[in-house]
Amino acid sequence: MNEKQTAIQNKVQIRTMETKDYEQVRRLWMTIHGFGIRSIDDSKEGVERFLKRNPSTSVVAADGGQVIGSILCGHDGRRGCFYHVCVHESYRKKGIGKAMAVYAMKALQKEQINKVSLIAFKQNEVGNHFWKSVGWTYREDLNYYDFTLNDANITQFNQ
Repeated sequence: MNEKQTAIQNKVQIRTMETKDYEQVRRLWMTIHGFGIRSIDDSKEGVERFLKRNPSTSVVAADGGQVIGSILCGHDGRRGCFYHVCVHESYRKKGIGKAMAVYAMKALQKEQINKVSLIAFKQNEVGNHFWKSVGWTYREDLNYYDFTLNDANITQFNQ
């Protein structure tokens, strides 16, 4: 890590996400090219419900009180999962994403969760490169399936 990266990382606070962070987190999400936001799950009420169920595992990175990174992180008692991992474009490649992931993984370990997963869109070259570079295993031995239970929960992608 160079001096500039260290200086930026030293002034950025990594902490547990709170419901009061929602507006800033949503503004951050809206700046991320190709980011998919669901109408219900990612609404204020949806994120509050998620944080209530997972009060200690989601993370934000803040610089001077401004949220510049976030991870929604939760678990089902067996496996953790990262959702909506992002760092503001001007703060990337400074160790902030990795620091947030480590913070969230330590929070999962405190809750006796031993494995964590995430889904990255194939066209998310930046994200896929990042996860491989920090030691996550790319799985080719399984298929991922989902089923929509509420057709009103529409995903819109940022341009």
